[in-house]
Amino acid sequence: MSDLFSLEGKTALVTGGSRGIGAMIARGLVAAGVKTYISARKEAELVATAEGLSAYGHCIPVPADLSTAEGISQLTQELAGRESRLDILVNNAGATWGAPIDVFPESGWDRVLDLNLKAPFFLVQKCLPLLKASASPEAPARIINVSSINAMRHSHMDNFSYSASKAGLIALTRHLAANLARSHITVNAVAPGMFPSRMTAFLYETEEQRRRTDAMVPLGRSGDWEDAAGPAIFLASRAAAFVTGATLIVDGGVAANA
Repeated sequence: MSDLFSLEGKTALVTGGSRGIGAMIARGLVAAGVKTYISARKEAELVATAEGLSAYGHCIPVPADLSTAEGISQLTQELAGRESRLDILVNNAGATWGAPIDVFPESGWDRVLDLNLKAPFFLVQKCLPLLKASASPEAPARIINVSSINAMRHSHMDNFSYSASKAGLIALTRHLAANLARSHITVNAVAPGMFPSRMTAFLYETEEQRRRTDAMVPLGRSGDWEDAAGPAIFLASRAAAFVTGATLIVDGGVAANA
């Protein structure tokens, strides 16, 4: 039982790993003994995060812009040049856009869908050789897609393309799970709720705003790094070797209370 959640010696890639939930997940993986590559578009911020996480283990920054096919290819080529296999892929990189429906721009739709939904599919496609090299019936390779509770409830914000992209990611998770099961690759999603990050900074700007945000959560608080890392560690571990096509809601009860 002691090694049911062990990830020692595994290799992972976490996209959008320089901040927010991506950095939280990366911290958990690094601390669990995983050689963890993190990618993001802003190199200075990415390097700073990798240096901080290296206090817990092995973290390597690989700058990449996953909103383009060229960026996805560059990232996977860099990874393939360093590693012969990939045990865990965390698709976390994402963007949002807010505007009233009558002025919502096409650019706010395309940018969000390209990064939140299109990029995970093509990153999986490009990483398949490395994932298959790791996969076996006893120890499947793992893909973890980071969706959102906005995929399953009204967000009460004008972030139309974000909600649509995250709902699409859940559908894509199930589709990929069915297609890749025979290759011994599991595909699951997590749907986080209220977590402090740059994307949600407007909800935490003052102590009063933080209290109001926390009060929206039935468990009475926002998520912290362990709340983000724990589900990812579970889905990447032997404990979840028979779990695929699932979406794990990590929101303190918000979706259940909607």
